[in-house]
Amino acid sequence: MNITAALVKELRDKTNAGMMDCKKALTATEGDIDAAVTWLREKGISKAAAKADREASEGIIAARLSDDGKSGILVEVNCETDFVSRNEGFVAFVDTIADTLAASDAKTLEEALKVSKDGGTIDDFVKGKVIEVGENLQLRKFERFDIADNGAIAQYIHMGGKVGVLVEVGAESGETAAKEEFRDLVKDITLHIAAAAPKGLAREDIDAAIVEAEKDVFRAQLANEGKPEQIIEKIIEGKIAKFFSESCLLEQAFVKDPDSTIKALVEGAGKKLGDTLVVRRFVRFGLGE
Repeated sequence: MNITAALVKELRDKTNAGMMDCKKALTATEGDIDAAVTWLREKGISKAAAKADREASEGIIAARLSDDGKSGILVEVNCETDFVSRNEGFVAFVDTIADTLAASDAKTLEEALKVSKDGGTIDDFVKGKVIEVGENLQLRKFERFDIADNGAIAQYIHMGGKVGVLVEVGAESGETAAKEEFRDLVKDITLHIAAAAPKGLAREDIDAAIVEAEKDVFRAQLANEGKPEQIIEKIIEGKIAKFFSESCLLEQAFVKDPDSTIKALVEGAGKKLGDTLVVRRFVRFGLGE
């Protein structure tokens, strides 16, 4: 069968595969476009599997918010090299994934990978891109926030996609989220999270194993300094309090005003707005972390 240039272009438009790969696929499937798409996907999965053990720590973090500010997503798509991450084609590829997932109902990474895309799934779409890029690619992280009552979701992307933040701030009044003071507050909080990288919202959100590990380190340090055993535990209490003040978002000193904590910042904004505000949750992605 004569494989025309038009047929090759049609397959290439559907799959983003290279021209020679498209020609091979069409030849192998006797010009059947649908079968050729499957052939390329199978080859893409095979190539992706062969590259799966190669480190993919570069890439892009992207966010999307709904028009009403009631829903937001954060995604991290990884590649192997910074060169690829800055390529316009890869940027468009990540944008397509983010747009598709924002329009879906996926709430977890597992669900995100199964979202339909171009006759397959997002997982297939990512693996199929390997044919074109020639690097190990991964949809590594996905998070969705939906707010059912008053307040808003906010997002922030820093350093051209190296850091991404999603935060939910709640309010009692339905009118608060539309006010400029509230928008300024949530923007400041997202900027702070990006810069300060808190480990949790409050003390109860910090993994107990992490806290105990910190205590063990402090205990060993104090013993090496020759501190008496009877006062070591009291000193540790103070050190752990400082650890929490550096690790918990609500206790952290605000990066724009170190004399104020995030908790005080939120409470102060609430008084000005005549409402009770609360930071309900946040997530921060650091590329490759």
